Amino acid sequence: MTKRILIALTSHDDLGGVRRTGYYVSEAAHPWEVFRAAGFQVDVASVRGGEPPQDGHDPSDEVQNAFLATEAAHDTARLADVDGSAYDAVFYAGGHGTMWDFPPDPDVARVGREVYERGGVVAAVCHGPSALVNLTLSDGTHLVDGKRVAAFTNSEEKAAGVAEVVPFLLADALVERGARHEGAPDWQAQVVVDGRLATGQNPASAAPLAERVVELLA
Repeated sequence: MTKRILIALTSHDDLGGVRRTGYYVSEAAHPWEVFRAAGFQVDVASVRGGEPPQDGHDPSDEVQNAFLATEAAHDTARLADVDGSAYDAVFYAGGHGTMWDFPPDPDVARVGREVYERGGVVAAVCHGPSALVNLTLSDGTHLVDGKRVAAFTNSEEKAAGVAEVVPFLLADALVERGARHEGAPDWQAQVVVDGRLATGQNPASAAPLAERVVELLA
């Protein structure tokens, strides 16, 4: 059976009035390429469906351009319409937009719960772990409680100049829910795997994280 992976994206495009934001293109495109190379079926969904707002597109990156040339990158499914139990893994891509619409959205959490409780892998990179802030399992516990995680660090948020703009600091929010956050120096690749939860710190971690997901599903 071909493995099925869902890449989940934000639909939020406003960085607290500072500038436009969205999903960080490389954090979806590079994992998409890794998963396709592994022979997986890859679907793309977003909070509201349709055309997701983009951030950080590098036109010199052929992988990003190839991803953006697909219909799936522009006509995403709506997470509310997605059956998480149909997927072997969900990969929450980052981008600052996720900080606003991932935590409060019930379907962001539901899809992750359905994947995890069927024995699948939940993965998230950079700001994508904002999906884990309110992701509880059927027994009411937080998925991240007692688990090691990586996510965009407070230091990186300050370096990006928006620590006072984002609605919360991601690493702190995960720790408040019982996670053990393991940060690396700013902008260095950092991937943490704890059972079937796999997380990455920043854009440089996206492809290495996807490779670990492939290993977990092997």
